[in-house]
Amino acid sequence: MRFILLFNTFFLCTLLFAQDLHDDLEDTVCKEAEAYSRHFEAALTSNPLTEDYDLKYYRFEWYIDPAIYFIQGSATVYFQTLADDFAEIHFDFSTLMNIDSILYHGQVLNYTQSGDYLLTIQLPTPLVAGTLDSLSIVYQGAPPSGGFGSFEQGNHGGIPILWTLSEPFGTQDWWPCKNGLSDKIDSIDVIITTPEAYRAASNGVLIHEDTSGTDKIYHWQHNYPITPYLVAICVTNYVQYTDTVRLGNGTDLPMLNYVYPESLTGARAGTADLVQVLQFFDSLFVIYPFHQEKYGHAQWGWGGGEEHQTMSFVVSFGWSLLSHELAHQWFGDMVTCGSWEDIWLNEGFATYLEGLSRERFHDEADWYAWRINRVNIITSQPGGSVKVSDTTSVNRIFSGRLSYSKGSYLLHMLRWKLGEADFFQALRDYLNDFEFDYAKTPDLKAHLEAASGHDLTEYFDDWYYGEGFPRYAVTWEQEGNQFLIELSQTTSHPSVDFFEMPVPVVLSGNGIDTTLRLEHIQNNQLFSIPVSFEVTSVQFDPALWLISNGNTVQEGDLTSATRDLAHGTQVILYPNPVKDVLQVVFENGQARGKFHWQIVNGLGQRLETGILQNDASVINVKDLTSGIYRLLLSDNDGGIDVVSFVKE
Repeated sequence: MRFILLFNTFFLCTLLFAQDLHDDLEDTVCKEAEAYSRHFEAALTSNPLTEDYDLKYYRFEWYIDPAIYFIQGSATVYFQTLADDFAEIHFDFSTLMNIDSILYHGQVLNYTQSGDYLLTIQLPTPLVAGTLDSLSIVYQGAPPSGGFGSFEQGNHGGIPILWTLSEPFGTQDWWPCKNGLSDKIDSIDVIITTPEAYRAASNGVLIHEDTSGTDKIYHWQHNYPITPYLVAICVTNYVQYTDTVRLGNGTDLPMLNYVYPESLTGARAGTADLVQVLQFFDSLFVIYPFHQEKYGHAQWGWGGGEEHQTMSFVVSFGWSLLSHELAHQWFGDMVTCGSWEDIWLNEGFATYLEGLSRERFHDEADWYAWRINRVNIITSQPGGSVKVSDTTSVNRIFSGRLSYSKGSYLLHMLRWKLGEADFFQALRDYLNDFEFDYAKTPDLKAHLEAASGHDLTEYFDDWYYGEGFPRYAVTWEQEGNQFLIELSQTTSHPSVDFFEMPVPVVLSGNGIDTTLRLEHIQNNQLFSIPVSFEVTSVQFDPALWLISNGNTVQEGDLTSATRDLAHGTQVILYPNPVKDVLQVVFENGQARGKFHWQIVNGLGQRLETGILQNDASVINVKDLTSGIYRLLLSDNDGGIDVVSFVKE
């Protein structure tokens, strides 16, 4: 969803959504979100009764006076049947709304309204599968306003304003719809009549602006697939201006801005800055998805923003808010999460892209502040999964700590784990393959694996489904040109016993800095790395690639520690040097249970792994190139042996 200016508990104003300290103060405006209406909980998930037809087109014709909490008009829907004997059609629609008539090819149809949100319409003759048909629902009323305020009326500077905000479940409050995440409408027309003092904002392109007596009529048309919760209107006394954005394909895209008169100066500065961000996203991923129409903003009275397709509604014009909502045009609008469990595919991406815009256009201190703030937010509590555990709770769906911050850092860590080229290629492939469709987390995972060649099952098990984060303990020792590092971790939540991740460690000394990438695959893992300088300091992940907290770094005696941990067991390798097969023999008795082994090269890179369970075993080293290697053996008690061998 949108960039929300509340953190975690959205129905209270006691906690602000944690933002960078350097953000504009106006972006930290707090507005109490509306509580659930008594009708809100009726349809929290997709209604199975609406799954037997496909939405093709809507024409909305509404009269709106922003001074009055009321809507009247009609919704004409074109649909295609997906089953035979299609005798009735169902919509999610509040039973508090008054239906004047339902028209079908000139006939008035019978209908029933039941429960809180079910509209059932009887057709005169059953239809066969594949039939394209239409009907018009004429209605009026004062809609209930669920969630964050799906239909709201307020004022700014004494001037009335009326807006809508349907995500996640509020569409059904104010127009007859399919309220789930399964069917996008192919195209829409939105025709709003309002008193002449006001302008009406909506999706797509304004194709007509007409006068009718003392009213104005605004006709917006949008010809891209759109999920129902992104259909939106906002009406007040806007002034308008347009920024032009040159896209990578040579298109001059209009960025149309509807702004309060009193906010014009600040708005112009904010949207002018956003031009470069839109060009950056356009070049980094795929072309701006709605390049044949527009992008833009409409100012509203809610304390944050919502990424309404082609026209985000925003309370103010600071960098964080504008770049976040813009990012949603790719991640959330063009490709929409296919379940509220997967909301991080919207919010984690938009949060991370806002961070990437800082990396690209701001200084390193600003980008570092963004990262440390995210890590601090994520690790402020020990548990919580990115996967939404309760999709009936708006508060849980839009958790600032989990869906936004932790979701964004899952992407940041994948960028580190997979590398720049594979990571961004995977995202481009994902956007292309799910263009104007819905996607879920396994879909993204498959694209990341295809681009990189990595199996990411454990990564997603730990970081998406699992909870918590690791705390690392780093112990190091230098002996001449050999540098030993032991990496240990504890986890903050029992759902994950070990986070397997490449770990960055920076060694410094004599004016030299070198970054090690240590493939941390087991606890108490020992790495041996050659260095050409005296190390005087060791930093754990100074660039903040990882989610972690409470980490420690200390110098210790690892050489004697490995001998002590071995509990007197002696390990002999022969032949040494070796050509094809390395014999591993434990003296002083049998090996103590199961030993895990890994072969690392001089850079500490893990080349091969396996398990030894006997007192004498063999390891095939035929495929190793000539050189010096170390065999690291670890037992179930945490004991570690490090033995060197030479491959001929």
